[in-house]
Amino acid sequence: MSAGSVAVVVSEEIGVPSWDLYELSIPCTVFGKPQSDLADPWYDLRLCGTGERPGDAAPADSGLVLQTRYGLDDLVGADTVIVPSVPDSCIEEGKPLPQALITALRRAYDGGARMVSLCTGAFALAEAGLLDGRPATAHWMHTALLAERYPKVHVDDSVLYVDDGDVLTSAGLTAGLDLCLHLVRRDLGAHVANQMARRMVVPAHRPGGQAQFIDVSVPAEDDEGLAPVLDWARAQLDQPLTVHDLAQRAAMSPRTFYRRLQAATGTTPLQWLLFQRLGRARILLESTDLPVEKIGELSGLGTANNLRRHFLRHIGISPSDYRRAFPRTMPESSPSAL
Repeated sequence: MSAGSVAVVVSEEIGVPSWDLYELSIPCTVFGKPQSDLADPWYDLRLCGTGERPGDAAPADSGLVLQTRYGLDDLVGADTVIVPSVPDSCIEEGKPLPQALITALRRAYDGGARMVSLCTGAFALAEAGLLDGRPATAHWMHTALLAERYPKVHVDDSVLYVDDGDVLTSAGLTAGLDLCLHLVRRDLGAHVANQMARRMVVPAHRPGGQAQFIDVSVPAEDDEGLAPVLDWARAQLDQPLTVHDLAQRAAMSPRTFYRRLQAATGTTPLQWLLFQRLGRARILLESTDLPVEKIGELSGLGTANNLRRHFLRHIGISPSDYRRAFPRTMPESSPSAL
């Protein structure tokens, strides 16, 4: 087992603005502080700036200034290269990433480096062509755009991270910590990774994927004529509802209602009902101590077994694990008021 060297990309162009500081801090915390009682030598961490020369200052939106000893050339030869994130302008506005960075990532991969992205860093790996034909993930808010912009990438928005051997990607924010601990587990074994997790006061492995954090309510858009019937349906989730019931309430034929709802929400009436019921169940799990059997009844998902089946399939976690992950932080809800 060997730790090896870890090169983290950081500069004013990538990895430091706003919340990206959190993702930058994750590899620094996991790989940057020697843990000689767990493994000696520990990882050799390098922060590699994207400026023209090492030592260039990288001003962050938060007012911090980062200075690095290493540049992009130092990505080549590292055992592991990590791209924490890309700036919002590269995602929302389509601003191109620095060509020097893309070239350096390709050279590092060709040199045998294990390539890792955290959150939106997947866009950099995808731009370098390193995710073509591979499974990958990113923050769930950006996975649709990742799939649209890079159609050769097999994007999975339901997982916390993807390990595809020499290329690994994680979902957003704390999922980056899950992936970094996974790297420690791969490199140095489960005992070392578990001890690291204990010292950081985090789970060594979290159940489920990022699907448990995605809003599956699928609100209707651009069709105000559907709003009354959808509001009515949300108030009747504990009752058996059919497409015919919804269409009749909307004074439409079932075919017309199906077409209108699919155009407005991107999903079918039955899928819309299922997502609403899952959303109701999640609220009840977060805000009440009701047993799973009662939550299944109130959400319209039926038996406890049916509730568990749908949760595992669509949320990626059991109702009991979801309740443990999201302990009651909301005021207790009255089921009749939901």
